[in-house]
Amino acid sequence: MNQKVHRAGYVAIVGEPNVGKSTLLNTLLDQKLSIVTSKPQTTRQRVLGILSTEESQIIFLDTPGLLRPQYLLHEKMVQSAEMALQDADIILVLTEVSRGNDLPAPVEEALAPFVGKKKVVLVINKVDTIHRDHVLPLIDRFAQRQKFSDIVPVSALRGENLDELLRTIVQDLPVHPPFYPPDIVSEQPERFFAAELIREKIFEQFREEVPYSTAVEIVEFKEREEGKTYINADIIVERESQKGILIGKRGAALKKVGQQARVNIEQFIGRPVYLDLHVRVREKWREKETWLKRFGYSIEG
Repeated sequence: MNQKVHRAGYVAIVGEPNVGKSTLLNTLLDQKLSIVTSKPQTTRQRVLGILSTEESQIIFLDTPGLLRPQYLLHEKMVQSAEMALQDADIILVLTEVSRGNDLPAPVEEALAPFVGKKKVVLVINKVDTIHRDHVLPLIDRFAQRQKFSDIVPVSALRGENLDELLRTIVQDLPVHPPFYPPDIVSEQPERFFAAELIREKIFEQFREEVPYSTAVEIVEFKEREEGKTYINADIIVERESQKGILIGKRGAALKKVGQQARVNIEQFIGRPVYLDLHVRVREKWREKETWLKRFGYSIEG
């Protein structure tokens, strides 16, 4: 009697900022793991998401957008994406239809060492936003470069053609037993996702430099047998003026962040939460290795 072959491996999702990488991961897993906002550079760290079936286990690595670094935090974000490329068995390069048929230079440069050595799949996102007659010519223009093992058009938001994408991935995964138990979707702890959900609300509610100047540090995460899980979090900013904006008149802005984040955290962990937020100033934290390491952005080689 033939035993079923099981495939398992790592799949990096890379691309420039704001092309839908996190939306793709969330839709594939049918669960919100990566935070999503309309602003670029929302994702700062690699997020691991696990999709298990009887035949396969795909370990997705959602990554920060590839860009030209402007400060040390950016450098750490790019390093995180580059490490995912190294770790991956298969690379998904995400672009979207409004970007045309050119990949930006930081993406091309990051991919260069892996083309011809790993399976590289181009995923063209947001095909639901253009006429279907325009999709094939776009695929053809990319195909002429002979850089990609496959090209798959999708709509991550609407879930269109994701079955085809999964088939394309699974057929080339290594034959391997599962790396993780089939009932878990990530190895990252709840406190990581709590911090991310707080940061998401800041990105949604504030403009200009404020979201990019903030980090969230979970000071205490205490699960109680009875009552609410207690989460004490510091929102870090670089200047006193940003602290004032985040807190708002009579604390109204911070209260709104807390209320919305608490709802999402409760949905994620499945328990009632008491969320205690404070705003702290740490000047130029985005440029300082010590602070980046403390906030989880330092890359261990």
